[in-house]
Amino acid sequence: MAADKCVVNNVSRYVVGLAHVGLADRAEVGGKNASIGELLKLEFRAPRGFAVTASAYQLFLEVNQLRERIAAILSELDTSRGDQLETASAKIRSAFEAGRFPPAVEEAIRGSYKTLAREVDDPEPSVAVRSSATSEDSAEASFAGQQDTYLHVRGEEQVLAFIKKCYGSVFTPRAIAYREERGFEHLAVQLSVGIMEMVNSKSSGVCFTLDPVSGKREVLVVEGSWGLGETVVQGKVMPDRFVLDKENLRMLERKISEKRLMMIRGKAEDADAHTIEIPVPDAMVHAPCVSEAQLHELAKVALRIEAHYGKPVDIEWAVDEDSNALYVVQARPETVWSLKKDASKRQTLIKGLGASPGKAHGAVHVIDDVRATEDFHEGEVLVTKMTTPDWVPAMRRAAAIVTDSGGMTAHAAIVSRELGLPCVVGTGKATEVLQNGQTVTVDGTLGVVLSGVHDDAKDGRGENGVRASGDVFIPTATRVYMNLGEPSVINEWRHLPFDGIGLMRVEFILASWVGQHPLDMLKRGQEDLFVEKLAEGIGMVAQSIYPRPVIVRFSDFKTNEYRALKGGEQYEPEESNPMLGWRGVSRYVSKEYEPAFRLECRALKLARDDMGLKNAWAMLPFARTTWEVRDTLQLMGQEGLQRSHDFKVFIMAEVPSVVLLADEFAKLCDGFSIGSNDLTQLLLGADRDSSTLASLGYFDERDPAVKKAMQTLIEEAHRAGITVGICGQAPSVYPELTEFLVRCGIDSVSVNPDAVVSVRRQVASFEQKMLLESVRHAVARLSG
Repeated sequence: MAADKCVVNNVSRYVVGLAHVGLADRAEVGGKNASIGELLKLEFRAPRGFAVTASAYQLFLEVNQLRERIAAILSELDTSRGDQLETASAKIRSAFEAGRFPPAVEEAIRGSYKTLAREVDDPEPSVAVRSSATSEDSAEASFAGQQDTYLHVRGEEQVLAFIKKCYGSVFTPRAIAYREERGFEHLAVQLSVGIMEMVNSKSSGVCFTLDPVSGKREVLVVEGSWGLGETVVQGKVMPDRFVLDKENLRMLERKISEKRLMMIRGKAEDADAHTIEIPVPDAMVHAPCVSEAQLHELAKVALRIEAHYGKPVDIEWAVDEDSNALYVVQARPETVWSLKKDASKRQTLIKGLGASPGKAHGAVHVIDDVRATEDFHEGEVLVTKMTTPDWVPAMRRAAAIVTDSGGMTAHAAIVSRELGLPCVVGTGKATEVLQNGQTVTVDGTLGVVLSGVHDDAKDGRGENGVRASGDVFIPTATRVYMNLGEPSVINEWRHLPFDGIGLMRVEFILASWVGQHPLDMLKRGQEDLFVEKLAEGIGMVAQSIYPRPVIVRFSDFKTNEYRALKGGEQYEPEESNPMLGWRGVSRYVSKEYEPAFRLECRALKLARDDMGLKNAWAMLPFARTTWEVRDTLQLMGQEGLQRSHDFKVFIMAEVPSVVLLADEFAKLCDGFSIGSNDLTQLLLGADRDSSTLASLGYFDERDPAVKKAMQTLIEEAHRAGITVGICGQAPSVYPELTEFLVRCGIDSVSVNPDAVVSVRRQVASFEQKMLLESVRHAVARLSG
């Protein structure tokens, strides 16, 4: 940003009015501030205010000598220890809040706040203090979306205090851990803070100039609720939803939800309660949060903004309580479908079903008969009516595959996913439309074939640039599964050579996608929202790796972890030892938690039945007794989840009772999955979270007692005709234990994503060694 652009109303370069910045100024004022400035320039009704620049943040670090202090705190940090991460974050954030603004920066902030007060005709205007990352493509990406925002802040002193809180939010535990994992430099981070006029929201929400779920470009989608939008963001309220036709603004869909909670400005005399939650008046609970006239105004504004950006946008809006005027409080390019490029602006030659994700380009080679595949060359796009196993040699040479017929379970779809190749099936007439030698880009994610070469497509490779090769996709008798926590990361790992997801933890979805205690959501009538969110997370993974199985482990939060969810305190007891307390199956069969468990069942059923993802199976954690498993299976059956040939139910073998009564538990499930962490803890009486015991060698999954228990379970399970796998941490870190389990005949090992390739190679090596040993023994006996 040029220095003269930062001088507004005699304000220093450390503060700049929002009306004087735009998208070109992101490096100094960040994305949020630049976006608001752009809107103000275009004369949209948007919040007025000013930005404290990234230069001011850097100067704050310098004058308070925070660089040295932060570096010292982080140098002693072990990010694997959650307690250390929390402590380090608290120390750093306290240091920011105790710091002093450089006189020039403080003077500029105070002066700009006074200027804003005159503009809005309020001696102490209520403002939003919003963090604004300055970049999305380097170290700043490590904390994008993680910084804090504070609403309805009033007065110069409060503004100064909350700017420091925003600064400190660069060092939340989550942001620190993220940067550590990815090798980003903590002190290279740049942050701007925006101080914006607070709209006294009567209602608020979002507007997309496409369908954010399907990517459909012909519609506008508006969602909203009463008061501030935080209740929707936090999942406390199901928003109203409106879908409009872009061409004529005709209403295509109108769904008015039951909105019983709203967030509004706090009482002026209570400095700490900037916002409060109150019940929605009865007359407004089932009333639309916007009028048709306001919807049409919002749609027209959204289309103008889309035209300015030249791509679909995601808009945050609010209707002011006092003036009833519509404000745009944020606008940014839509970040999911837009990143996949605007297919409508590229020549789409043909559409079908995206059966294997990724993008690749190459010359079209249309083949009608498998006997003609001898002339098919490496890196060409194979186009045919359908494939059978005879086509596999040619498919291995392809950059991508396109077929006339077939669906998600077609041979072409399955083999393409295994090979990591983009694939579009069910096009109807690709063999007629596409011409030999024509250069095309196949987008297996969107299910389209585009004309020419596009800059985000690889030359004969999937979207991660990795093709299946013999030294990675090694066939093994022992299946190698992958453990998964957060559903969205499946996109980072889906091309790894795993046979399925051996452990998908529901509690990760609860924490990151829902964030609210399920019983609290039930109390507030939000059970549909809970089910939809959970099903969405399950469906994202199951669809990405279809038809490979996804074993969904029902929730295994402990009471202290459930208490941390929003609303959790009123439903969870305080236990002295939550690790051995009310967790796993014991929750499902309790009268207190049973209604919430039924919601988990409904979410899994929704993913399986409505989304058609029959590859989603179930697992019961921390089972202690056979009677509680029977009762749980009965509850599942009542919710439509019955064990069958295409719906498997597994039991976690974590409690020694499962090993000792394996023959009885085996009658109730399709397989066991060893939870090595808890099994080791309970067999050895060693707290798995005790660093002292671990350093003394007490907690070790390779202990003879633990190995004996695993061997016993495998033998008993196979005697009963069911499978055994392991989904604990051990196989990811102890190759010798993996070899022991393979020799015992374990059916599968499920490991962390970063260990999938190495463990698959290890398993193949162990199996080969066992085969050679068997041959030698046989030869020795024959020669004997």
